[in-house]
Amino acid sequence: MSSAAETLPSPFSPLEQLREGRRILRQEAAGVVSLADSLDAEFCTAADWLYRCAGRVIVTGIGKAGLIGRKLVATLSSTGTRAHFLHPAEAIHGDLGCLHPDDVVLALSNSGESEEVCRLLPVLRELRVPLIAVTSRRESTLGTNADLVLGYGPCREADPLGLAPSVSTTVMLALGDALALVVARMRGFTPAQFARFHPGGNLGRQLRTVRETMRGLDRLRVARESDTIRDVFRNVNAGGRRTGAVILVADDGTLAGLFTDSDLARLFSRYEQPPLDAPIADVMTRSPTTIPPEALLVEAVDLLSRRKLSELPVIDASGRPIGLIDITDVIALMPQELDE
Repeated sequence: MSSAAETLPSPFSPLEQLREGRRILRQEAAGVVSLADSLDAEFCTAADWLYRCAGRVIVTGIGKAGLIGRKLVATLSSTGTRAHFLHPAEAIHGDLGCLHPDDVVLALSNSGESEEVCRLLPVLRELRVPLIAVTSRRESTLGTNADLVLGYGPCREADPLGLAPSVSTTVMLALGDALALVVARMRGFTPAQFARFHPGGNLGRQLRTVRETMRGLDRLRVARESDTIRDVFRNVNAGGRRTGAVILVADDGTLAGLFTDSDLARLFSRYEQPPLDAPIADVMTRSPTTIPPEALLVEAVDLLSRRKLSELPVIDASGRPIGLIDITDVIALMPQELDE
């Protein structure tokens, strides 16, 4: 920070800053609550149009409404509805070619009089593309030319002059989110589908399946439950980084139990001369907690955390082990971090 900025006196005390910040947040929240109370059958019709859209949902808007529109396109796309943002200024210079009668246009304008958006209206009418207007004024140019209006009424902006888009953009954003998420629920959108559209970053890691993350049998220590403790530790090796458990199988190949580092520690603490030539089945953990390979990794992390486990066998539909989730492989995704 420059020395000039350091010496610049603040017009507000910290208490006044907090008071003003809280007022703004409450005013924007009140706008969203009022919108929620006013939703009617037109919202249901709009959701139905988007759900039945055979083409794409084309979202358009200029300025702050355009920024909200881009965010809405991202939400629609990531929740199973094909969507595209059409910049109204670029539209009249050739981008109108992306429109098709199977599409639905969602036009955002607080005033309903945005020049760039209104210039699209004759073309939309000519192409017979259904138009949903999101605006504060039903009687505006946009509102009166739309096939359906999602009107949210006049908004008193939160800045002292009542001019800077704040409450209006918050309401517009909330309405768009509500529309997109209701349509996603109508589609029966699943966590697996959500994961397909979010393969990258922390969210993508959380939404991977257990199968994608587990250690396969070729990287694990596997033995028969009838083997002796001595033979298990003498003969069983695994490639890759060591895991703190031996998977034990019955004669039919199904999972019989686990022998973990904790079981080994208990064995040596219980006996002065541990019975190393006894079957490992005598000291293994029977009926361990397991997880299917189709489960999401986030479910596995939750199990490991809640039950205070270090290893989680992965079994197929017949009860045969096919892999293992080790806590050291997913430590970065512990539940306290999943909400970030």
